[in-house]
Amino acid sequence: MHASTWRAGHGRQPLRLATVLLALVATITLAGCGSGDEGAGKSAAKAAPAAAKGMPRSEPTWVKVPSIDANSSLVPLGLNKDKTVEIPPVSQPLQAGWYKYSPTPGQLGPSVILGHIDGNHKKGIFWRLHEMKKGAKVLIGRKDGSVATFIVNKTKQIPKTSFPSKEVYGNTPDSQVRLITCGGEFDASKRSYKDNTIVYGQLQQ
Repeated sequence: MHASTWRAGHGRQPLRLATVLLALVATITLAGCGSGDEGAGKSAAKAAPAAAKGMPRSEPTWVKVPSIDANSSLVPLGLNKDKTVEIPPVSQPLQAGWYKYSPTPGQLGPSVILGHIDGNHKKGIFWRLHEMKKGAKVLIGRKDGSVATFIVNKTKQIPKTSFPSKEVYGNTPDSQVRLITCGGEFDASKRSYKDNTIVYGQLQQ
């Protein structure tokens, strides 16, 4: 299984969400997180309202999604030399990762968590991500000892050719999370899933 390939600009300092996202999210390409996946999406982010508040910055250490029995530590994911986003090792399909140029969970904006649907001929951490329903919880542990709890408000399966980068990466007036993996039909000729499954959640206040 080959995994996600996201095209992005250089990283940002998460404490300056609006400024850096304008540069970072100018062009982002998501390719899959399952076997040999490829896809694309583009967006430009808008600045978050100055009056909005979130949790202080603290890098995530683990993610737990009880409704689909998903539980993993989180590794930070940066950018490859070609500006695509790093992915968790394919040889470790149960390992999830946090895109370190997105906000830390609980900060303003969308924190992005990536995981494989499968890999190395095994089920991945987000094998059941498509089953998630509105109201389900996503718990993310942080280095400061706190836990950011998000409530799922929607789940989408979208063709990679029309990946909604602005909706996924663009600034938001509150703290949100995105869980992303591959989905849909597997194209054996391209060794790639045709879609992405995206789960959206808002921080529980």
